[in-house]
Amino acid sequence: MKSTSLSLIAGAVALAAVTGFAALNVPGDDGATEAGASSRLPVERSSLLCPAPGLSDLAETAYTSFTPPANGEGEAGTAELKSPAADTKKDDEEKDKSKSDEKSKSEDKSKDKSKDKAAGSDKPVVALKEPGKPVTADVSGSDAPALVGTATGRLAPGWSAQQTTTVEAGDGRGVLGVSCTAPDTDFWFPAASTAKTREDYVNLTNPDDTAAVADIELYGPDGTLKSDVGEGITVPAGSGVRVLISTLTSKAAEDVTVHVTTRTGRVGAVVRTADSKTGSDWLTASAAPAGTLVLPGIPADATSVRLVAFAPGEDDADLTVRLLGKTGPFAPVGNEDLHVKSRMTAGVDLKNLTRGEAGSLLLTPTQKDRATPVVAALRVVRGKGDKQEVGYIPATGPVGAQATAADNRSKGSTLSLTAPGAAGTVKVTASAGSKAGTPVSKTYKVAAGTTFAVTPPVPSGLKGTYALTVQTQSGGPVHAARTLALPQDGIPMFTVQTLPDDGGTVEVPAAEQDLSVLDD
Repeated sequence: MKSTSLSLIAGAVALAAVTGFAALNVPGDDGATEAGASSRLPVERSSLLCPAPGLSDLAETAYTSFTPPANGEGEAGTAELKSPAADTKKDDEEKDKSKSDEKSKSEDKSKDKSKDKAAGSDKPVVALKEPGKPVTADVSGSDAPALVGTATGRLAPGWSAQQTTTVEAGDGRGVLGVSCTAPDTDFWFPAASTAKTREDYVNLTNPDDTAAVADIELYGPDGTLKSDVGEGITVPAGSGVRVLISTLTSKAAEDVTVHVTTRTGRVGAVVRTADSKTGSDWLTASAAPAGTLVLPGIPADATSVRLVAFAPGEDDADLTVRLLGKTGPFAPVGNEDLHVKSRMTAGVDLKNLTRGEAGSLLLTPTQKDRATPVVAALRVVRGKGDKQEVGYIPATGPVGAQATAADNRSKGSTLSLTAPGAAGTVKVTASAGSKAGTPVSKTYKVAAGTTFAVTPPVPSGLKGTYALTVQTQSGGPVHAARTLALPQDGIPMFTVQTLPDDGGTVEVPAAEQDLSVLDD
């Protein structure tokens, strides 16, 4: 018996289960795909999760949703972000309505209005209408829920959302920016902390209609920080859970690596950090463990840069550390190399590494034939004294086909582009404004081994916010990050978002290609 060819539809379903991206159209008789060749097809469904904004009543949160324009036609689709409690609430309301008379319905409506404020209503917080034009929404206070979202049709490929929270005072003050992420089952967060000056929370959000069970492991400079309470954490269906990591261990450590995995289900995971001196920001997951890592977008005026790395395998890692600057790579004096012991978190203070020029950090194996997988992140501080502000830059993948930073203002954005290997050329497009503005595009060439920091283009006649989309044209790979600076009262508040490939397309085999492994 001969085994059958792999079904593209089955492959797409499997992909959706793991990453949140779903169904694909399979080329048929009218497809242009050649026999035996692979092709890239746009995804038809995308999922995103945004964490609950924070713990401060002073929090002001802006959401921006955007899908880049694309060639071709297809179903219009939808792209909505709403409270995960909304779907459950809607089901309960429908049951209640079936048992109520008209008078009861009227009374229930008035009650439901107050419930909506706390639990979320079925009405989306943000609903995108068309590709190429961002949509925004604002929420105030500490009670704002986590949001879950799904995009379909033409709005799915490259769909992105940004959550930007401003807290002007208090220990949690700062600009907290995060790109909403797809649900997954495995996350690494170097640069967290259980120090007494820090309050770091792991935020877990479950988008599905069944409970997820997650484990949180902590690793300090001396290895595992043992804890029984980090195991078997239930994240209820359509809900979010915050876990203060200092409650998972009795040991205070400046540098901690957090590892989140799920036993069942999938979650969105991100760490909210807060420091009594340097404010707060979101720490997003590092790229998957790899022998070579790129951490792009260190601001030119950074006054402190701390590198935190972790080797999750059985082997120690020996890394070469290089800053990719405006004119090329150079070794930080005294920190040219970094030894990372297996399953122990290593941290090193690189101080004012950039010396007035924006840069990116490149980590490579000291011995090319011994590439031990690692994860890494940077803790970056701007300002001095009581006017300091913190941000985080995790290791990230290249721009690939396309990547987007959704929330940009008329001023305050800096785009950092770095080519760790060969030179690369990218096209940067500023979208239409959320209220008004005409898209503008520019092409940039990034020299090999350098970082090119630029004030990105702004839409002509901009009103509102806009999105920046970076597309690889040739060469590379190119890695990118966007810094959004929103200073307040002399404090250089900022946040950095990396721009890995948005996963808007997936490479699939041609329908005619037989992927059989064995012929019986």
